[in-house]
Amino acid sequence: MSWFKKLLPSRIRTETLTKKGVPEGLWSKCDKCSAILYRLELERNMEVCPKCEYHMRISARKRLEYFLDQGVQTEIGVDVLPLDRLKFRDLKKYKDRLSTAQKETDEKEALVVMRGQVCKVPLVAAAFEYGFIGGSMGAVVGERFVRGINVSLEFNIPFVCFSASGGARMQEALISLMQMAKVSAALARLSEQGIPYISVLTDPTMGGVSASLAMLGDIIIAEPKALIGFAGPRVIEGTVREKLPEGFQRSEFLLEHGAIDMIVNRVDMRECIARILAKLTKSN
Repeated sequence: MSWFKKLLPSRIRTETLTKKGVPEGLWSKCDKCSAILYRLELERNMEVCPKCEYHMRISARKRLEYFLDQGVQTEIGVDVLPLDRLKFRDLKKYKDRLSTAQKETDEKEALVVMRGQVCKVPLVAAAFEYGFIGGSMGAVVGERFVRGINVSLEFNIPFVCFSASGGARMQEALISLMQMAKVSAALARLSEQGIPYISVLTDPTMGGVSASLAMLGDIIIAEPKALIGFAGPRVIEGTVREKLPEGFQRSEFLLEHGAIDMIVNRVDMRECIARILAKLTKSN
């Protein structure tokens, strides 16, 4: 086409035929339906595909940013940092895994806890960072969770947790399993004081997290199509040697069988929880 370009006036050549670069990050691809999505539109829709409503995984901090009122947030437990007490090593040292996860996620641990407001209703909100070693629950996650509970008790305000975890952190062995009892005991104190606890299950919520704090909510909400359970479906099929029902361990299956209370789209989550808390706390 070089001969054709020479026939065009110079102004047209420079304006129409000059190759322009496309800025990186301008477009995203849906993991479910493969639709090409405008990045800004996807962010406005809280990382939910506008074509098929697939809920993409998001970071803990972004989830709390979407959920909480802006400008009235205080982080809790940020000073509690992980330690390699057992000097654990599998394919690589645990301390190296921690260092890598911290660099990749820009978080110090797998749980972020904030005191803030949602639609002017005061509360404490926690969110798991799945990118941090699979959102696994170790000593720091348990401690930050309990500190969030303590703030709820101190100020008599509700607690909301967004779970996204593969379960207990194997690199901390029994220390991680102890967190199941620790967080459950803290939630029992919250219940004794009549303070609401809402548990929101996102994709995925598995293992020791699902067997403790995730399923102890006064109200349990799930995002659509979230994988929720203790062992994964492939592990279960390999154990019982039977084909599992269609959609087994997905939010819709659990709702049908009474394991959760409701399924709420992420876009509607903030207003839905604010309405529930306003009723439970008799706020206006």
